[in-house]
Amino acid sequence: MRRPLLAALAAVLLLPGTTAVAAPRPEPVHQVDPLIGTAGDGNTYPGATAPFGMLAWSPTSTRGDQTSTGAANGYQYGVTRLRGFSLTHVNGAGCNPGAAGDVPIMPLTTAVTSSPSADSTDALYASDFGHAAESATPGRYRLALANGVSTDFAATERTTTGTFGFPADRPATLLFRTSNSLNGSADAQTHLDAAHRRVTGSVLTGAFCGRRANGGVNNRKSYYRLHFVAEFDQPVTGTGTWRDGALQPGGTDQTGGEGYATGRDRAGRGSGGYVSFAPGSRVTMRLAISYVSLEGAERNLRAEAHGSVDQVAAATERAWSTELGRVRISSPSTVFYTALYHSLQQPNLVSDVDGQYPGMDQKPHRVEPGQHAQYGNFSGWDQYRAQIQLLALLEPVVAGDFAQSLFNYAKQNDGVWDRWVHVNGATHVMTGDPSAATLATFYAMGVRGFDYRGAFDSLYRQATVPRPEGLLDAGCPGQCVGQRPNLAQYLASHYSANDACHCWGGAAETLEDSVADSALAKWAAALGYRDKAAELAARGGYWRNVVNPATGFAQARNLDGSWVTPFDPASDRGFAQGSSAAYTWMVPQDVTGLAEALGGKDKAITRLDEFFHDAQGNWLLRGGGPLRYDPTNEPDIHAPWMYNELGAPRKTQDTVRQILDTVYTTGPSGLPGNDDLGTMSAWYVFAALGIYPRTPGSAELLVAAPLFGSALIRPDHAAPIHITAAGTGRYVAGLSRNGVPVHDWKLPGDFLRGGGVLRFALSPSP
Repeated sequence: MRRPLLAALAAVLLLPGTTAVAAPRPEPVHQVDPLIGTAGDGNTYPGATAPFGMLAWSPTSTRGDQTSTGAANGYQYGVTRLRGFSLTHVNGAGCNPGAAGDVPIMPLTTAVTSSPSADSTDALYASDFGHAAESATPGRYRLALANGVSTDFAATERTTTGTFGFPADRPATLLFRTSNSLNGSADAQTHLDAAHRRVTGSVLTGAFCGRRANGGVNNRKSYYRLHFVAEFDQPVTGTGTWRDGALQPGGTDQTGGEGYATGRDRAGRGSGGYVSFAPGSRVTMRLAISYVSLEGAERNLRAEAHGSVDQVAAATERAWSTELGRVRISSPSTVFYTALYHSLQQPNLVSDVDGQYPGMDQKPHRVEPGQHAQYGNFSGWDQYRAQIQLLALLEPVVAGDFAQSLFNYAKQNDGVWDRWVHVNGATHVMTGDPSAATLATFYAMGVRGFDYRGAFDSLYRQATVPRPEGLLDAGCPGQCVGQRPNLAQYLASHYSANDACHCWGGAAETLEDSVADSALAKWAAALGYRDKAAELAARGGYWRNVVNPATGFAQARNLDGSWVTPFDPASDRGFAQGSSAAYTWMVPQDVTGLAEALGGKDKAITRLDEFFHDAQGNWLLRGGGPLRYDPTNEPDIHAPWMYNELGAPRKTQDTVRQILDTVYTTGPSGLPGNDDLGTMSAWYVFAALGIYPRTPGSAELLVAAPLFGSALIRPDHAAPIHITAAGTGRYVAGLSRNGVPVHDWKLPGDFLRGGGVLRFALSPSP
């Protein structure tokens, strides 16, 4: 529950002879509710984190199974029992468990009399809590547990500072579940130093989406070691360690991982340690993490962990105020600013204050000259459609560092750009080549803080030179190791053959690669590589080879050219996390061409109408089944904007506003589905501003009616953009750019790069 803002809620007192003065509009940071998206499938987390932070202090819940939280990121609003507060989280990942959740720390008010790992149902060393005792704001998280302990923590980029308030009549203990990352661990090390009031340790882990069947054993692997150091301001009165089922009271050192299995195959395994304090202690803990070394964690602690909890919280709130203040809207909106908050939680720092970071080759590296920081956590298949455009618009310096980070990882990975980078690990999740689409978009939007020629050359090589792992089925479906699977066949057939592609759905792979190649073509043209631009532009049209004229839908094909049958547009056969009906619209780079393939613009408009409505013409925007629009996943999130290019912009305006008004709301269930590292939130931010990225590799914008009367966008190191909307309604009656009338459904790329003023005139009727 968010704390009420006194400035926003206090009534205005009127004295004789005075006039009423409106209460000031709350600052953007005070309109954020981190609990939005924590119920249902939003998979957000409510804990304390800084913008793009490495560390996030947030609860790890339990449903009675120590090997599973029952939530993708450790927290589900409806689960009110927890077994600790973890140090790392990923926003909105779509599998259970998702990733990270490293080193849960549990405050206890009972004696530790048995191994916590043996408590496989979390019956002894966990606690209930109630949401009335919970407070989440940007950078700070507070929770009072049913066991009597109060917690209050704030985060910087790499550290957290907070207090545990223990009751006076019971034991006071902190349990460090060092091996208990969400997906398990290969190894863990814990060292307790009572004399110096310190706990240090590390966990060797990884295994993104480790419980998923697709990927299986291939995905249960280690690729990072997280180091931590914790210091306390109160004397440590006792210590102990455990490994698996054995408890060592008084112990100070322990090692041992849990493995990456689940359920019975993992229950009872693991290691950690505990420290005790005098009953009634109010313990302040300062903790830092590093992916490089314990020494790196020490340096991070000395550089960032300064001041009281209030002071740390205030500093991080100011950092969030800067980020959220890059977009100022004319009326308060918790939904908008929470969406912006979720959009800017990633990418996440992986480099220490001295610039060192772990490479994808598992070796330590240092950031490149001119690079400010190394970032990880790239949910490419999701983010390239909206989140990376918002990042490029608001934080082009961070976007440039992120682009360089991905290039650094590729160079350390034998030139391979992985689709889904978790911390510094290649997880291979999803399909296509989202790195190509992402970096091409960054360049088009004016981002220059990376080696863009070197990055282009590397991505072009990945798109044109087959590699041996492209012929493997390891990890398929879902996490196929080939990043351009069976590229030789793709280049020969001009589509990805469903029976020979070694991929997650031949039709999906073809559509994704067509988008990526179209984006690379635009980038090549901008760099002056005319031959490569022509080659890649032609490949950007390969989508045509998987749209069946006989069915009017995208459909997978076999190596011999035949269509995969039996065919059902509601089926996901040949696709990834979506049906044929949804994927058919995934041609943002050539909407006109797609309309021609579907029988002309009029027929395409009719098809889109049926996509968003039931047979009676009523809106069907959630739960309509595989033949209808799905706002919870990415393949069709561009579809509402496609009416613009089909000659029916009023229908884009109508559909977008209907989604804004009904699909995104306040409260824990306020997100339609997985936030997917800010992607769904970024969709909302753009739509509420009345603009949306037209296609990857471009800075062009599609337009609809803004939700607010005024919005001022002030990017970092870029020109401001002012959007105003006169009148009311969801339809655009007129539009001007810098005073010049606009008679089109899109804005050229130079608008985002150069800034200016957009003036909308709105109407309640088309």
